[in-house]
Amino acid sequence: MQVSKLSTLTLAVAAAVALSACGKKEEAAPAGAASAPAQASAGGDVIKIGFAAPLTGPQSHYGEEYKNGVTLAIEDANADKPTIAGKPVTFELDAQDDQADPKTATQLAQKFVDEKVAGIIGHFNSGTAIPASKIYSDAGIPMIAMATSPVFTAQGFKNTFRSMTSDTQQGGVMGKFVVQNLKAKKIVIVDDRTAYGQGLADEFEKSARAAGGEVVKREFTNDKATDFTAILTSIKGVSPDAVFYGGADAQSAPMTKQMKRLGIKAPLISGEMTKTPTFLQLAGKEADGTIASLAGLPLEQMPGGKDYESRYKARFKSDVATYSPYGYDATRTLIQAMKDANSADPKVYLPVLAKITHHGVTSGNWTYDDKGDLKDGGITVYKVENGQWKVLETVGGGAAKDASAAK
Repeated sequence: MQVSKLSTLTLAVAAAVALSACGKKEEAAPAGAASAPAQASAGGDVIKIGFAAPLTGPQSHYGEEYKNGVTLAIEDANADKPTIAGKPVTFELDAQDDQADPKTATQLAQKFVDEKVAGIIGHFNSGTAIPASKIYSDAGIPMIAMATSPVFTAQGFKNTFRSMTSDTQQGGVMGKFVVQNLKAKKIVIVDDRTAYGQGLADEFEKSARAAGGEVVKREFTNDKATDFTAILTSIKGVSPDAVFYGGADAQSAPMTKQMKRLGIKAPLISGEMTKTPTFLQLAGKEADGTIASLAGLPLEQMPGGKDYESRYKARFKSDVATYSPYGYDATRTLIQAMKDANSADPKVYLPVLAKITHHGVTSGNWTYDDKGDLKDGGITVYKVENGQWKVLETVGGGAAKDASAAK
């Protein structure tokens, strides 16, 4: 993750009192801390929602598309002229660049707490969401993150929720798929040593071994590397049937190109940070044959996918890539919880969020378990053919049920 200059992107600036709360984490917060947001709620009409993701650097394409989904959700919510506690309200997005850097993320988390935002959408990376979550938990502020590491919701905090399935689900599906469907017997695993990449690789390894596959080599790199010649030369010597990579497209794209040039015939297998248009652009013709997983249904099969796609293109003049529909649903879910609780005070709406059922773009049954993980999380497996991502299979959860019902 390249650290670059922090840029602050704030959408919809409105000078008003932000509604929020210190609420609670595992234990109830002091009464004085809980009452301050209620007083702000009585006198203001702006509810500030914080957002954090990489908006500069090599992962900025993830963060920008994610932010677009959140932006569209807030615009749609405001178009409905919402009211809370009988008063008109406006939702305002405070979007910040955490540079995919844990230190920057924790600084931003404290900034959001100090500004008394009502809730957080983000952080994007597991490596930023995990350290930031402790700060939000101490302040009692709910966060719905894109982070997929199992550690994120295993900490026991009551304020942490996901937008996508965890690595436990995704890695489990892919390990079994590679062994049973691709008939791979000898498997090599490489990860970038981030919380996301290593976590996904660990879950993949567990599943692949359980399915009868043999992991003949485990290597690691970092999230800034672009030259994998030494690792790949070592890998070539064991003649693997499949190479799994846990990490982002900035590394998986040059890796697959170098694999082809070294004559490694095994396909590259990866997760959702590889299943992007950027990977196709970076890898070029060498992208063909790559297999990657992504949470949920393909866009065209999502319950609200077609409508979302047309409105997204009209608003942002670009195609939907990967993350924006999940950012959209997370934001609408957060707002729905406030409206259902008739309060933007986290102490009041957090229990409602934990038990919510939301009919969204990505799923008709967006609900959480007691950890904050999505209950009905399916996985779709894709393969690059002729320069395009093509669906191979959708496995498990409510996503698969929705797909069956649509046929």
